[in-house]
Amino acid sequence: MIVNERIVSYIHSLEKSNGNICDEIEEYAHKTFVPIIRKEMESFLKVMINIKQPKSILELGTAIGYSAILMAGVMPEGCHITTVENYEKRIPIARANIIKAGFEEKITLIEGDALEVLKNNTEEFDFIFMDAAKAQYPYYFEEIKRILPIGGILIADNVLQEGELIESRFAVERRNRTIHSRMREFIYDIKNSSDFETTIVPIGDGITMSVRVRN
Repeated sequence: MIVNERIVSYIHSLEKSNGNICDEIEEYAHKTFVPIIRKEMESFLKVMINIKQPKSILELGTAIGYSAILMAGVMPEGCHITTVENYEKRIPIARANIIKAGFEEKITLIEGDALEVLKNNTEEFDFIFMDAAKAQYPYYFEEIKRILPIGGILIADNVLQEGELIESRFAVERRNRTIHSRMREFIYDIKNSSDFETTIVPIGDGITMSVRVRN
């Protein structure tokens, strides 16, 4: 945890249900060890969508559809979500969950590698939630620069890597070193980009929230 566990427990105790479908998906995810967004991120996303009132949302990393369904439940009328997932075993579960939630007209699920989808995309999105392969964050960011207009918001999840990000790469398990170095690269690039204003928020596993301020 990035913050005190007692504080996190208290915050969690205040959270209300996101509806029966989300509750069912959350229970399934915990039982089957499918990673979904944390409670803190749920609230943060819902608040940011209500503030931004986006016209179109892009999500990188569908998993089993939990966060897409959560966002669809609070986004404004006329907004549409495009979500991308590459893990073939999760795709049919995500599709079934989206249909069960009644959001098949509001959510488009694209099967494929998020980076390749980004490279081939020409559509603009004014709200982007990045929660796919962490080692690819610097490369996603380069493509996102083309499709996020001025005033658009980019939120990236899991950027502090359970606190490992502040450690030397040699103190991190060898299998995690690529993620460690590339996440540091991503955070440095986005914090130092003159085109974006970015804050790092130490909730959940750490997030960045960025606003496009110029082209």
